[in-house]
Amino acid sequence: MKKALKIIIGLGLLIALVFVLKYFKDSNSKGVEDFKVEEPFYTSLRTKTVATGKLNPEEEIELKPQIAGIIDKILVEEGDMVKKGDLIATIRVVPNEQSLVSANSQINSAKLSYNNAKTLYDRNKVLFDKGVISKQDFENSQLSLNQANESLTQAQNNYQIIKRGSLSGGGSANTSITAQISGTVLEIPVREGDQVIESNSFNAGTTIATIADMSKMIFEGKVDEAEVGKLEEGKDIVVILGAINEKKFPAKLTFVAPKGNEENGAVQFTIKADVDVEESTRIRAGYSANAEIEMESKDSVLVIKEALLQFNRITEKPFVELLIGDGKYEKKNVELGISDGINVEITEGVKEGDKIKVWNKALKDNNDEEDN
Repeated sequence: MKKALKIIIGLGLLIALVFVLKYFKDSNSKGVEDFKVEEPFYTSLRTKTVATGKLNPEEEIELKPQIAGIIDKILVEEGDMVKKGDLIATIRVVPNEQSLVSANSQINSAKLSYNNAKTLYDRNKVLFDKGVISKQDFENSQLSLNQANESLTQAQNNYQIIKRGSLSGGGSANTSITAQISGTVLEIPVREGDQVIESNSFNAGTTIATIADMSKMIFEGKVDEAEVGKLEEGKDIVVILGAINEKKFPAKLTFVAPKGNEENGAVQFTIKADVDVEESTRIRAGYSANAEIEMESKDSVLVIKEALLQFNRITEKPFVELLIGDGKYEKKNVELGISDGINVEITEGVKEGDKIKVWNKALKDNNDEEDN
């Protein structure tokens, strides 16, 4: 009985040992199969950066009056196309009473000076004809008369300008606001009846309308200091407008700021580019835009997927795990070149044909889905 019990126990232990060995064998086999491998390959890499900014007209002017007054008529609307010289608005002059009184006083004073000079001239002419005074004295009186006449004319003109906004018989040039360039009326910030002031050295004046040539557009944006060193004027870029279904326009870099400005803790440099806009495309000033700028490119370089890289926790140097057979891997340090965010150039450490461990779980799961 005891002998039979020992046999049964022995068989049980043997069966258990077989199951344990099989379990470890299956576990080891599964561990090897869990990791897929990928090989380096040759391709072309393009590194790009994106600059955010706006699209604005290259030429944009503000129309301001030469005299103060009230907007009498506005003859255009925002969005209208105008040609150089077209009438945009007219101004009705409202004379300042104090200025009128002062101008009238200047006329009276100038008349007195003129009459006095005229009397002196007439008297000296008679004396000169009789040979009583010298030619020099006569010419001096003639010069005084001419100067008095000029002062009177100027005083009268000033009075007319203050009262009417222009000289009598000289049209209404000062009261007419005309387009200085051909283009599109972008903005009319005033209305009929609004009071306006003239533009002078002490005052910017009231803007009556803003006109821009929408056929010539420029992109203005900002790039980080880490990227500005790779930019140069004349470089071809692509401007993308989100407002027009992500439409792309070719552009050429025309300006890279020599000085940066700190914004939110980072130094940014302004860039500008001429944008080639098709005539059939209607562009509006102030559109938000992104500029795609190719920073660096290489053809036929050895690359791996960036997700295959691992980094030493102490040295932070990159490495990969190479399959050396029988499910065994060894670490291999690598030297990196440029990267486009998906693939990265390998300049040293691996070669074509090497099998690299797919350690990244997300990448492994994606590959499993592709296989299924």
